[in-house]
Amino acid sequence: MTRDGQLPLDRLRALAEEAKEPAGAAGTKRQHDRGKLTARERIDLLLDPGSFVEMDRFAVHRAHEFGMSRKRFLGDAVITGHGLIDGRKVFVFSQDFAVFGGSLGEVFAEKIVKIMDLAMRMGCPIIGINDSGGARIQEGVVSLGGYAEIFYRNVMASGVVPQLSVIAGPCAGGAVYSPAITDFIFMVEDIAYMFITGPDVVKAVTGQEVSFDALGGAATHMERSGVAHLTAPNEESVFELVRGVLSFLPSNNLDDPPMVETSDPPNRSCEALTNLIPESPSRPYDMKSVITAVVDDEDFLELQPGYARNIVIGLARLGGHPLGIVANQPAHLAGVLDIAASEKAARFVRMCDCFNLPLLTFVDVPGFLPGTDQEHGGIIRHGAKLLYAFAEATVPKLTVITRKAYGGAYDVMSSKHIRADFNFAWPSAEVAVMGPDAAVRVIFRREIEQAEDKAAREQELVADYRQRFANPYTAAERGYVDDVIEPQETRARLSRALELSLTKRASLPPKKHGNIPL
Repeated sequence: MTRDGQLPLDRLRALAEEAKEPAGAAGTKRQHDRGKLTARERIDLLLDPGSFVEMDRFAVHRAHEFGMSRKRFLGDAVITGHGLIDGRKVFVFSQDFAVFGGSLGEVFAEKIVKIMDLAMRMGCPIIGINDSGGARIQEGVVSLGGYAEIFYRNVMASGVVPQLSVIAGPCAGGAVYSPAITDFIFMVEDIAYMFITGPDVVKAVTGQEVSFDALGGAATHMERSGVAHLTAPNEESVFELVRGVLSFLPSNNLDDPPMVETSDPPNRSCEALTNLIPESPSRPYDMKSVITAVVDDEDFLELQPGYARNIVIGLARLGGHPLGIVANQPAHLAGVLDIAASEKAARFVRMCDCFNLPLLTFVDVPGFLPGTDQEHGGIIRHGAKLLYAFAEATVPKLTVITRKAYGGAYDVMSSKHIRADFNFAWPSAEVAVMGPDAAVRVIFRREIEQAEDKAAREQELVADYRQRFANPYTAAERGYVDDVIEPQETRARLSRALELSLTKRASLPPKKHGNIPL
């Protein structure tokens, strides 16, 4: 100490250097040996160069038990602060596995809570990079309290500012609930894991032997659980995905999504769609071909691509305006709605509605998936989630029926009846209670049984039913479809409809909140 009680200049400089990399060269090497970047390297990759401003870098833990008084690292295992992504302000935290295994203690939690509170006050996105061994056992229940304080902020920030979670290492136990509440989860393949209980506990309780990857790796959460929105083979790629998703989102729920200039004419004809629909209604086609043909520059960022593949969700632009896309996928399970697809789409619709992203829906749905597994699993309740989400959404809603729109699934998929703003249909659309074959067997069962040539009579009745009912014109007569358009006109008509819809004003009845059938 100097005479005036201040630290010497050389000591101040040493402290500043120590705060930059509290675990030192050895900690950095350990992290690199695990195939992982350091907490600071991750922030540098994510943010615009030179834009990061660190906060609380001299904070240290307050615990003095179990040898903790001899281990005091500046920053306390998490780096927090703010910076820019494509010139836009964001708040970020990056857990430091090189310090205490990235474990969460009292001060660690306080640092994260501080930037979350600031982000909400300033109306800026929150990005969390997770790489932690879990709660800091030495600090006991204080660590659990810290987690709960973060969870509470996640809930309060939900729908106010975008929250994005990157899993770049272990994220286990109670720690998983913070990312689970956020809007998007990104996982790095081979090094990221998420689970409530680890393989050892699973084996002890159930007798099952399972690897970290099979239990909670990136592939598991992309293809089986649906927890992950996007995965990438390395950290550089995953941060590019984070920046890409953020480019479609506003900074908060009061801002409009960021528009970009595009050289793709809004009235461009989509010639690739002219003969896309197969002549046979039972033959599949790839709905992503429709999406990419319609959106700006064929640029479509699909989310959760490996999960519930019978429905497609993602982000794109139309005339430079960001929007969310929901589409049945005839190439997988004929585009039928099931439990997983309904939940996947419902959560995405609600996210879009939170952040003022217009919704574009492409419909080719033969109905809900039948079967005891679905019924016993609660398809009624889960299907109602998607219905509820579309009906509650007040953002502009545009819908295109490309082929089948049968039964209750027609209503659920952003129909005019649940207040879609503009509904179009292609000439190939079939809007009906059920498919012609099934309908004829129900309506004309006795007549078919009494016919001399049952097969011929059934075919004749099916053809008549298809001509009279399985087409878009009956729905158009009622105003349930605003217009029947040629496929190549789709981009031009949707562009005009979206421009018109951007001034939409809609509100919900006064209430505390609705009771979505969770």
